[in-house]
Amino acid sequence: MEAERRPERPPAERSSPGQTPEEGAEALAEFAALHGPALRASGVPERYWGRLLHKLEHEVFDAGEVFGIMQVEEVEEEEDEAAREVRKKQPNPGSELCYKVIVTRESGLQAANPNSIFLIDHAWTCRVEHARQQLQQVPGLLHRMANLMGIEFHGELPSAEAVALVLEEMWKFNQTYQLAHGTAEEKMPVWYIMDEFGSRIQHADVPSFATAPFFYMPQQLAYTLLWPLRDLDTGEEVTRDFAHGETDPLIRKCMLLPWAPTDMLDLSSCTPEPPAEHYQAILEENKEKLPLDINPVVHPHDHIFKVYTDVQQVASSLTHPRFTLTQSEADADILFNFSHFKDYRKLSQERPGVLLNQFPCENLLTVKDCLASIARRAGGPEGPPWLPRTFNLRTELPQFVSYFQQRERWGEDNHWICKPWNLARSLDTHVTKSLHSIIRHRESTPKVVSKYIESPVLFLREDVGKVKFDIRYVVLLRSVKPLRLFVYDVFWLRFSNRAFALNDLDDYEKHFTVMNYDPDVVLKQVHCEEFIPEFEKQYPEFPWTDVQAEIFRAFTELFQVACAKPPPLGLCDYPSSRAMYAVDLMLKWDNGPDGKRGAPSPDPNQQAPPLPASHMPGEGRGLRQAVLWLESARNLGWGKCLRCRDCRGRAAGWASVSGKSSQDRRPV
Repeated sequence: MEAERRPERPPAERSSPGQTPEEGAEALAEFAALHGPALRASGVPERYWGRLLHKLEHEVFDAGEVFGIMQVEEVEEEEDEAAREVRKKQPNPGSELCYKVIVTRESGLQAANPNSIFLIDHAWTCRVEHARQQLQQVPGLLHRMANLMGIEFHGELPSAEAVALVLEEMWKFNQTYQLAHGTAEEKMPVWYIMDEFGSRIQHADVPSFATAPFFYMPQQLAYTLLWPLRDLDTGEEVTRDFAHGETDPLIRKCMLLPWAPTDMLDLSSCTPEPPAEHYQAILEENKEKLPLDINPVVHPHDHIFKVYTDVQQVASSLTHPRFTLTQSEADADILFNFSHFKDYRKLSQERPGVLLNQFPCENLLTVKDCLASIARRAGGPEGPPWLPRTFNLRTELPQFVSYFQQRERWGEDNHWICKPWNLARSLDTHVTKSLHSIIRHRESTPKVVSKYIESPVLFLREDVGKVKFDIRYVVLLRSVKPLRLFVYDVFWLRFSNRAFALNDLDDYEKHFTVMNYDPDVVLKQVHCEEFIPEFEKQYPEFPWTDVQAEIFRAFTELFQVACAKPPPLGLCDYPSSRAMYAVDLMLKWDNGPDGKRGAPSPDPNQQAPPLPASHMPGEGRGLRQAVLWLESARNLGWGKCLRCRDCRGRAAGWASVSGKSSQDRRPV
């Protein structure tokens, strides 16, 4: 489906004349078995399924026999100054064309008629990160999209200005779906624009029709289905609800903002920590059962631990004589699982001495929306200095819209990064300064939006110039009560491949650092022992020991707030749990009150999420504040130097930083 651009077809096109024959019962049963769950989930009445099958098999696009597109000329009215300013900002501020779709058939349309379901073709299907390239390279695409969106287009060759206007306006026309099966990349949200007929259907709070995307497996093609919600007479308008399924008036107002501009400056942008019920709901949704209280089990010093693991790197690298691998989970002393462990209660009842590489409720650290919530314990409603201002788009959309508009009014930087709650490797992660884009991204998968670091600390690469980079530390959580946290003294570095600038926001190699999953992309590697002297050479006023001390303080504060409340509001104290986490961070410049650049700060909410696991978001304010991302280290690969010799005290290569102190929606 990706990069698909279908040929333009007239809305009235049909592929078979006359009355459509009745589908056989066997074919319909097979169709229902294959596509029934998706159709039911979309609310498509079963009375339409037989005719739908025929139209799909024969590509019958017969909407032109029932509907027509009408151009509406708006009567000019006197505008106040504010209205004139809004119109000037529109991509085509001249006489903007307005269209409506109406029922033109003399007999009208009856909802009970099994033939009253229609196919809408898709004019353009893509993934967001490829949209610019396709507009520039696919013949005729830019011209068609500009005409569809009412954008003036001159000449045959794509101009940068026309491409930019289409990329901005597309969020008024985009629809989305995602495949349920395949690799993580294949399951990323797909965005599409309906053909000229479908794109002319206007919004209504009480719509006359419903629409839903539908992927027809035999053809491997996606369509949009259109069916009536009531009987319609000739001349009545075809409308759909652009905020379908949302009943909260304030959320609907935000969702409709791309089409109905609204000033939300008077709304508070404050985002306090959610109530206890929020965390309880997450626990129940994850189906995680908390353990009973147990006493720590003490093993003799010569005990040989049997390890059961489904992580290949552990199975192939664990060679220490005090450990032996077992294929029997029931016989294991240690469970080192890749997947999310859930039934701690049963484990604590039946096998309390079995050690586990996870903590109950650790999703509070490893999932972005949860991290943003618990971090407010350290920094109040706006979060701590080491986490960028972050909003949960599902629960805090109005507050985000207000905050975005406030920054816009104040003339402050308004670049944001939109990320899924629990995906890694920068998948489905987008940098934008478009409010419409962020609002619409909410419709694909659950997301947070974090302030993008507009002033990152850069690293000079001789081959390309000053680039973004991120740093990965591995931390070991030994216990919750007391809090015992260690950090490994070797850190990893990742670099962008192009010089940083606040432009070309869809240029992956400029704005992201995760290059180790594409064999065709250059992966820049520098060992930490080489990096430190080079960093101090580039920034002699900032010794790395001082920078790292700030980073470790951020780590400590993060885990302190994560353990400050009882489960499910905080990590659960389970004596048989141990866990390693990878913390990815970026450094940004901390500008003082006088506007001068201060020390760089650790920002534990790194813009480019890490390896295969879940994470968290955040931002900071300089080399002292960082953007922090956390993920479960059990999903990562290790070198030999990561073996901990003695988890009861300071381990070789580890330094204490704490002293004493879906498919799952939230996989860890």
